[in-house]
Amino acid sequence: MKTITQYLVFFISLSLSAQTATIKGIIKNIDREPIEGVAISYLNHGTISNEKGEYQLQVAANIEISIIFSHIAYNSIKKIVIIPKNKSLRYSPFLTAKVEEITEVIVEDHKRDAQGNININTADISKIPGANQGVENILMILAGVNNNNELSTQYNVRGGNFDENLVYVNGIEVYRPFLVRSGQQEGLSFVNGNMVQNINFSAGGFQAKYGDKLSSVLDITYRTPQEFGASINASLLGGSLTLEGLTPNKKLSTLIGFRYRNNNLFINSKDIETNANPNFTDVQTFLSYVVNPKLKIDFLGNYSLNNYNYTPKTRRTKFGTISDPLELIVHYNGQEKDKFKTLFGALKGSYIVNENLNLSLTTSAYHTIEEEYYDILASYNIGEVNNDFGSEDFGNVDFSEGLGSQLNHARNDIDALISNAEIKATYKKDNHKFDFGIKYQNEDIKDRIKEWEVIDSVGFSVRPPHHLVNNQPYEPFSGEITPYQNINTKNHIKIDRLVWFAQYSKNSDWNNHKVWYNLGLRSHNWNVNSENLETSNQIIYSLRGQFAIKPDWEKDMLFRISGGMYNQPPFYKELRDFNGNINTAVDTQKSVQIVLGSDYSFNIWDRPFKLVSEVYYKNLTDVNTYTVDNVKIRYSANNNAKAYATGIDLRLNGEFVPGTESWVSVGFLKTEENSNNQGYISRPTDQRFKFGMLFQDYVPNIPNIKMYLNLVFNTGLPGGSPSYTNSYDYQNRLNSYKRADIGISYVFTDAKNNYNTGWLKNFKELAVGFEIFNMFDVTNSITNTWVRDVYSKRYYGIPNYMTPRVLNIKMDVKF
Repeated sequence: MKTITQYLVFFISLSLSAQTATIKGIIKNIDREPIEGVAISYLNHGTISNEKGEYQLQVAANIEISIIFSHIAYNSIKKIVIIPKNKSLRYSPFLTAKVEEITEVIVEDHKRDAQGNININTADISKIPGANQGVENILMILAGVNNNNELSTQYNVRGGNFDENLVYVNGIEVYRPFLVRSGQQEGLSFVNGNMVQNINFSAGGFQAKYGDKLSSVLDITYRTPQEFGASINASLLGGSLTLEGLTPNKKLSTLIGFRYRNNNLFINSKDIETNANPNFTDVQTFLSYVVNPKLKIDFLGNYSLNNYNYTPKTRRTKFGTISDPLELIVHYNGQEKDKFKTLFGALKGSYIVNENLNLSLTTSAYHTIEEEYYDILASYNIGEVNNDFGSEDFGNVDFSEGLGSQLNHARNDIDALISNAEIKATYKKDNHKFDFGIKYQNEDIKDRIKEWEVIDSVGFSVRPPHHLVNNQPYEPFSGEITPYQNINTKNHIKIDRLVWFAQYSKNSDWNNHKVWYNLGLRSHNWNVNSENLETSNQIIYSLRGQFAIKPDWEKDMLFRISGGMYNQPPFYKELRDFNGNINTAVDTQKSVQIVLGSDYSFNIWDRPFKLVSEVYYKNLTDVNTYTVDNVKIRYSANNNAKAYATGIDLRLNGEFVPGTESWVSVGFLKTEENSNNQGYISRPTDQRFKFGMLFQDYVPNIPNIKMYLNLVFNTGLPGGSPSYTNSYDYQNRLNSYKRADIGISYVFTDAKNNYNTGWLKNFKELAVGFEIFNMFDVTNSITNTWVRDVYSKRYYGIPNYMTPRVLNIKMDVKF
């Protein structure tokens, strides 16, 4: 009788509406993996999701209906909807595993979360708008990750600097160029987003198996192709081509990526009028050969060439306040020509001894040859701007406060070869896991720095401070003409490193609670040799640990604590002081860290959400202080400071719009340093507040139209200080950094909507659209240019502004 009643209700509903509607989507678990075999039911009608997690069900329109999603291994959910006639609703739920039925799945599902890593959806890499599209572009939205230069892929994490982050690709550490001083020169990131399969990121408290840096780990895994495929990405900024395939015997898989980028669109739209041709090219390949079921050999190779040709003409920059507006007018002569060429190759063999023991041997070499050549003469005028609205000269310069010129010259070269070999072993038995590794690395670096700056004001050359007393024009000066800044050094150093680590991990049950813990030890021994300098040999040890527990509560909660000792033995740049001299005795920078975190998974509007919270504290000693010029870091090379960093990071992600994932990040940070016991002042990366949001949406009636919005707000950084001055005297901050990028695209076809007929059947994916960078045309500044007036002895901090609003058109194709 009940069945007959249900059928009557169903047919009456259909007759009343006279039309049907459709609900469809993709069903995934909390790790974003599709679930096959989910039953989707409405009254006595239903369907089952396929191997891709996809489903589609016809339902009655214009009435309230309840749809049940159920699976034997997952908790069922109910969705109540009202869909207009002839319309389609996309709904893509996330199902959570049943604790009482399949406990093993819960341990595996939360293992990455327990380790404190953030797993980033690789599908977002090519979709999220940004001036530097890629993996790093997504990182910039996370709390605790900052960079106020949209032309750079470098980032700082929780008060650290750009040199304190580890980057791995398939377990192989990769490096960045040395001489880059601005994002305009940098070009492409090493990581090719079109080749990525998995992205894990840790902002602190990472395991002992990762290297010796103070801040973060970005762990990238490139995919192993299973069939032929090709993808093309093209825009006004450049393009990329990715090819992949598998031999008929399924032993050799090939993944090759070509990329080209030209930043003319950005650089020629800044407040400096230029003739610029910055172009960046790279070729990257990942080969994997299966010798037999136990032995596999991988090769990762990369070649990149960055050419930066820059001829500035004029610059007009307004600064100051409303009551005291000023303007800098500069006329340039000269040019800059830079070239950065890098080669990287790594060979890795993996051998499965038995079901418990895996071994791997990796050898790699990184070679970079970099040239930084420029001669630029700048004649400048700093003037007071007329701020009388009623004046005919409103906005024009009334009075010149400073006149002068500045000549900058550089012939800088570096040739660095870094080679290493590493053995790793992993032993698993039941819930126990042991990891061990030992690595030898040799660094051979040849460096020539020849750069100087001459400052002239009203015909009088400005000498360096504390050089000689100069009372011109009142008294004649008989001393030699000396550049205001002058570095002329040649360095050739070799560094040998021996590193090993061992760690133990276990996941188990404690009563009905799930627990995971890890304990590891690292050792790092290095030896620095340099011509005509004393040899230095040092060794350090660090102990690290993590613990996580998932209580047997009704609420889905996970708690973790991690930390330990994190050390950063000096790399070449940290051994070189402001004057280019090498100090082989530079000690390791040391940090004791603790991170407390929690994950709370819940449902709102029958859709999954997760709130991730982390509180951290870092105590740093033997700090090697530095200054930041755009993205170039110069160290004092003396370990004469101590510092700390503390803060809280919050991230909420989930389906704010059905079928899409968005997230909001908020971070609070305070980091200060005390140099030579002068007291605590803000570090150059003291970014107090961070807000980031990634929002995805689509047009309900036309779901093929997608929208991606990227919002970032950072409070102002310290503005730096002029050369030869005490940074304690210059603690003003730059203005807050505000940026909004939006991308809108029309998806003709993709993995969710394939065509078996027509011209679209030849494509796996086809999308065209446009992006607007800096949508609200906000004037952001990255650093100050310091201009000196010889009469008043006053320094003016002139903001270096970033890019204005820029339009880009793009197309993505996959075969």
